[in-house]
Amino acid sequence: MRIEILRDGKAVVSAEGNGEAYLVFREEYIDGDVIRVTPERKGFLTLQLDAILGRATVLSDGSVYTLPVPFGQKHDCYHEYAFKGSKHFLWVRNAYEWETDGYRNLALNVYDGHDNTALFPHAKANIETRGESVFAARNAIDGIVASDGHGEWPWSSWGINRDPEAELSLDFGRTVIIDRIVLYTRADFPHDAWWTEGTFSFSDGSELTMPLEKKDGPQEITFPAKRVSSLKLSKLIKADDPSPFPALIQLEVYGAEA
Repeated sequence: MRIEILRDGKAVVSAEGNGEAYLVFREEYIDGDVIRVTPERKGFLTLQLDAILGRATVLSDGSVYTLPVPFGQKHDCYHEYAFKGSKHFLWVRNAYEWETDGYRNLALNVYDGHDNTALFPHAKANIETRGESVFAARNAIDGIVASDGHGEWPWSSWGINRDPEAELSLDFGRTVIIDRIVLYTRADFPHDAWWTEGTFSFSDGSELTMPLEKKDGPQEITFPAKRVSSLKLSKLIKADDPSPFPALIQLEVYGAEA
């Protein structure tokens, strides 16, 4: 496998190894730099591409993963020190079997984003408020559940631009078994509104409507185990509240490998 930093389309530093690779990039990133990870094969990877974002275990489809280093408003959904400084440690290895064993949040991927087509889970939406990173779908699976603010990290959310037709899709990249969903809706009241319900449509053809309330904290629904590869959250019903701004902070989906 290989890790590279690309600048103007060319690798300025790279590292490769059998089953594991790391590099230290001793420069500041500049706008246009791209982090590229080439896996050995399809399967689970454990990787760390930024010290602030930390480690993650995700499923690779075997193709090349690229992460454009964020600048400007694209950086707003991250901690202020993420991707900053003149020394960067990047690392990847094939995941150990026990890292994917057991019951866990199958929706978590801190390295997701618009450009991600290779690492799963992957979130996308048909609407994101003004196209700003602090309202992107990836924020709903980044693991951060701070709910009492908006418009900047750590309150990055999925914002729906007041659109009642907004939908968020989550692709697991393989079949998994799930039986629990936890939502954190944004709770920066009175700026924010909230939803009274939302509907999950699953890849197995089933649907589940989840009642929601005005709350700063987790809202949970459990159900008989389903074998699915993806789901969609839609039919979001806004509460009768003067604010036009409901938003989703975090989507957690619990289960295990099929």
